[in-house]
Amino acid sequence: MKTIKSFPVIGVVGPCTAGKSTLIRNLERHNIPARHIAQEHSYVEDMWQRLTHPDVLIFLDVSYPVSLKRRKFNWTEEEYLEQQRRLRHARAHCHFYLLTDPYTEEQVFQQVYEFLQKHFPLLIPSQ
Repeated sequence: MKTIKSFPVIGVVGPCTAGKSTLIRNLERHNIPARHIAQEHSYVEDMWQRLTHPDVLIFLDVSYPVSLKRRKFNWTEEEYLEQQRRLRHARAHCHFYLLTDPYTEEQVFQQVYEFLQKHFPLLIPSQ
């Protein structure tokens, strides 16, 4: 049975600590629905397409050293690199990629918002 989407889906992917949850909260505060896709935890390279099939795919990235500073996260560089490997397909197909290392939460939101305004204006609710 095929379901019909009632509104466009914005998917957000990236490694742990890249800022996905924060971006989604900030988008939702502006009435822009977005979904976290846990591709970094899946062995199926195109799981992001199979389960969610977003209309727009946002990829937030973070370097390993910055990921350690953002959260007291007990993971090895090998685990980080494994997440990057699992995200390779999503990265290759994303509409917008942002390395979040140098940006604040607000700056990340602003860059994504401006991208959506420019390329997908129908996803931005009227003020």
